[in-house]
Amino acid sequence: MRAAFVGKGGSGKTTLSALFSRHLAHSGAPLVAIDGDINQHLAEALGLGDDETFTAPPLSARLGEIKDHLRGDNPRITSREAMIKTTPPGRGSRLLRLLGDDAVHTHHIQEVGGVPLMVTGEFDESDLGVACYHSKLGAVELYLNHLVDGPGEYVVVDMTAGADAFASGLFTRFDMTFLVAEPTRKGVSVYRQYRDHAEEFGIPIAVIGNKVTGEDDLLFLKEHIGDALLTYFQHSSWVRAYEQGRPQGDLEPHNRHALRQLRTALDSRTKDWTAFQEHAVAFHLRNAAAWADRAIGSDLSAQIDPGFRHGPDALGPTAV
Repeated sequence: MRAAFVGKGGSGKTTLSALFSRHLAHSGAPLVAIDGDINQHLAEALGLGDDETFTAPPLSARLGEIKDHLRGDNPRITSREAMIKTTPPGRGSRLLRLLGDDAVHTHHIQEVGGVPLMVTGEFDESDLGVACYHSKLGAVELYLNHLVDGPGEYVVVDMTAGADAFASGLFTRFDMTFLVAEPTRKGVSVYRQYRDHAEEFGIPIAVIGNKVTGEDDLLFLKEHIGDALLTYFQHSSWVRAYEQGRPQGDLEPHNRHALRQLRTALDSRTKDWTAFQEHAVAFHLRNAAAWADRAIGSDLSAQIDPGFRHGPDALGPTAV
């Protein structure tokens, strides 16, 4: 199952992404965490020390090789250049299994704090004026488009802040989107933006209150968010100490309970491969018409394989 953590900058979504990933990893569940934020801090939140380095190459650094691997011998995709971030798999494409022995997982994962982590790559000076950060997220979108994850397997993605997460079809690639909201007017305004975008596509959103310090904060969240409020995290002295590099003791009992609630909510979702494929096709057609056909010089709608059905039944000898 796939979970995205979204919210305004400073809401604590990276911290909660890390806590949830560690919670899943400690249970023994197969898991991949992905840092998809423009500010790459998930490794540090998972426990990467000041004297340690994340050495696995970012997904965006080997996008061409990833495309070559995923397109396999799909005759509808003629080259890596013709494969854009929304290109859906078809017959002949290589589908991925979580933590499989493939060119994506083998080269791009590094374990941090007991959690297998992949990163998109930082937005640096060489990108200024010539690229947007969503181009780096294209590798994540292709990865999720080609992944067949099973029950009890998890992908946790720390997404970009604010409504930018809706700037591509990536937001339709998840079984649940957890929106982290502080008990402030700005916090709940981001929720309203997400709610309105998500309702158009039937994307489930569950709101997580964060940095709650008392009953007034909780009542504020309940008043402005209502039934969409799944759970909340209290202000955590343990998290503050952990982020200062002096972990001690255990996460507070209420916050541990909140993590269990997140997992229960995610596990309760039914994987809908038909809707997943429909969304993939719809956003590919949008991108093809908006810019990609002109950029590539061909009709990319021809990349859609009408006979392909995504999901476990599509796994074959080319799946790894």
